[in-house]
Amino acid sequence: MNADELVRDSLREQAAAQPALGPGFVERVLTVRRRRRTRALASAAAATVAVVAVAVAVPLLDSGKHDVRLASELNPSGIIAHPGQTPPRDLIAAGDVALAAYYTSSNVKQTDDRAVGDRTYRLLDQKTGRYVKTTRWSFIDITPGMRTAAVLEKNLPAKRIGLLNLLTGEVERWIPVSHGVGGVEFSPDGSKLVATTYSKNPDLRYRADYDSDGDGKKNDWMPQFGQSNRTGFYVVDVNSGKGSWNEATPPSDALNPREDFAFSHDGKLVCSGITTESHMQCYDFAGNEVAEPANEKYAHRFSSAGLSPDGKLVAGGYAGNNKKSASELLDPYTGKRVTKVNGQQLLSWVDDKRLIAWDITPGSNEFHNRLVLVTIGSDKVVPLSGFRKGNDGAAGRWTPLFAER
Repeated sequence: MNADELVRDSLREQAAAQPALGPGFVERVLTVRRRRRTRALASAAAATVAVVAVAVAVPLLDSGKHDVRLASELNPSGIIAHPGQTPPRDLIAAGDVALAAYYTSSNVKQTDDRAVGDRTYRLLDQKTGRYVKTTRWSFIDITPGMRTAAVLEKNLPAKRIGLLNLLTGEVERWIPVSHGVGGVEFSPDGSKLVATTYSKNPDLRYRADYDSDGDGKKNDWMPQFGQSNRTGFYVVDVNSGKGSWNEATPPSDALNPREDFAFSHDGKLVCSGITTESHMQCYDFAGNEVAEPANEKYAHRFSSAGLSPDGKLVAGGYAGNNKKSASELLDPYTGKRVTKVNGQQLLSWVDDKRLIAWDITPGSNEFHNRLVLVTIGSDKVVPLSGFRKGNDGAAGRWTPLFAER
């Protein structure tokens, strides 16, 4: 059975078992989980090197990681919650981690049988503490400190990477590239970018010849599962704009068209996910394929929290039941369960004991979830946002982007 058939059967089983999933389902399948201390990602390939053209000389955009935070952002517990808001309108944060942005997705029709998945972002305005809509960018990542965002214009693959000043809203620098870029991510310290290159837009959708969402109609837009047009990656020094391109075609078992690279926890490698053992494939900055870090071997592909700040735990998969949701925390070197914590899906570590997670009301639709703060060793769950709706498509299915503030 090929990848297309596996995905088709899986979707049909889900459609039969629950209410219609709506057009947001594809985005949930394809979303690259984007917490910078983590990643269970990567792919395959050889390496060839070419130099990125140097951008106009402009001083490095200060990440702001060590700046004093606005006093109005903090309260004694370090928690800023808006459990009545979905999607959020006002700042959500816990400790040093904030919801820096979020996006919704829709399919924009190009021809009778082809569309493109289009993201609409809401970026945090740090002066007002509110999320502001922007339709200018197809892809965004935010540096630790929340001073700078790497942005890609519409019509991927993009021929340049923008460095957007989040305080002024202006692009302060453009980094041109000779290989089209479809995704970007900052290193954990914000000094580098990994830019994944593609020969075609990784967010293309095609009209399905089957009912993917269970509504009885063959009117759904789906990616071409099992096919990826990834070509390689750049590792770019943010300060100078210089970097090199390395060939890295997708693995033979690639499931998603979008197979983006991300930095390892220590920022020394770039990795992307594969569906077989060991679930990730890594490269050094020169494009040489290397073994995955020993402490990220058991990072769960669909849990974005990854390795804890102190490196003692790694977020695992779902381990709850109909009465109570829970997720595993594993020993990063052995993969054995150390403990469980509340939450349906672990998204981001706040510190060594607390995490931000999606969570559901037990027994409810699995997609009717909200952001919560959970603590190891405690049953206390602090709601941070309102519930996302389960079957309302892009209008209510929003995807969070977290960053250190």
